[in-house]
Amino acid sequence: MVLRRSHGKIRAGCGAVAARVLAVPAGREVRTGNGWRRPAASLQMDAAAHLEKPVDRNGGGAVNRTMTGGEWVMLLALSVLWGGSFFFTAIVVKELPPLTIVALRVGIAALMLYAVLRLLGLDLPRDRKVWRAFFGMALLNNVVPFCLIVWGQTHIASGLAAILNATTPLFTVLVAHAFTEDETMTGNRLIGVVVGFLGVTLMIGADALKGIGTDVVAQLAVLAAAVSYAFAGVFGRCFARMAVAPIATATGQVMASTVMLLPLALLVDRPWTLAPRSALACAAILGIAVLSTALAYVLYFRLLASAGATNLLLVTFLIPVSAIVLGSLVLGERLGPQHFLGMALIAAGLTAIDGRLLRRSPRGT
Repeated sequence: MVLRRSHGKIRAGCGAVAARVLAVPAGREVRTGNGWRRPAASLQMDAAAHLEKPVDRNGGGAVNRTMTGGEWVMLLALSVLWGGSFFFTAIVVKELPPLTIVALRVGIAALMLYAVLRLLGLDLPRDRKVWRAFFGMALLNNVVPFCLIVWGQTHIASGLAAILNATTPLFTVLVAHAFTEDETMTGNRLIGVVVGFLGVTLMIGADALKGIGTDVVAQLAVLAAAVSYAFAGVFGRCFARMAVAPIATATGQVMASTVMLLPLALLVDRPWTLAPRSALACAAILGIAVLSTALAYVLYFRLLASAGATNLLLVTFLIPVSAIVLGSLVLGERLGPQHFLGMALIAAGLTAIDGRLLRRSPRGT
């Protein structure tokens, strides 16, 4: 696409071109009229101003919008990948300590992603600013929440931890409203987040809430992990402004996570003293690293660049759905009425946040 500019601004009468620029994923490049290739994110300011549309000044295009069908498909795929991680974790946690699991998860994922990156003819950025962002994202999105959740689950039930973790979209709405200009809080979004959270609570079961009030520090740790995920979702949008490809961002993040987590695992767990692991545990480690981390984070950063933090972290509502449905299909677990009602509430919450049906005018008017 060629974008014609004059004195750094989109010329009058180029509304169609401006609209096309806003539709370009922020991580891609646009060829300007003088032949230079520029990151789409750096040109979308002018396009948004020309069309009087909101734009993210923290990187990326206008994202306070309805997600496309393709983005919903990626969100569902991401929920299945992260929901499946519960299966892998349930297998391997019987044979390996938590920090070793986390370090192996990000370390193997880093190796896998880097190999794919090289096969695609790409390389990691060398800019120090980008690498500082990688380490910041790794801290917010992996190191802090992983350690807090692992520690928290040693004191509270996994069901309660899942419910507390499902507050991530609520914190994301608040953080995005405070720190971005195009993901401001709306009534539909707030209502949708609350309804979705109630759906998650219903699906997991009210019995999980019985632990509230005991082990308060552990519960606060899991809530702090949810807050960290929320800040990570907003912070991660800077990679679109830097024009870093999603696969490079995913690779850089898990590499930085490995650098920080591996020494911690070696110091605390001393994995060289552990007995040999079973083939099933090794297969589970590969599954959680390759599928639930490497592939999942490519989708994560692709969605973050195009759909925004608030839309992306709706996946937290869908993960319990995926985990329960997979449990029914793979393990033969029985679904009860509360599961279907919970799914209905989650669907209603997502519909309210999406806003598509609510904005549709009745026919004949």
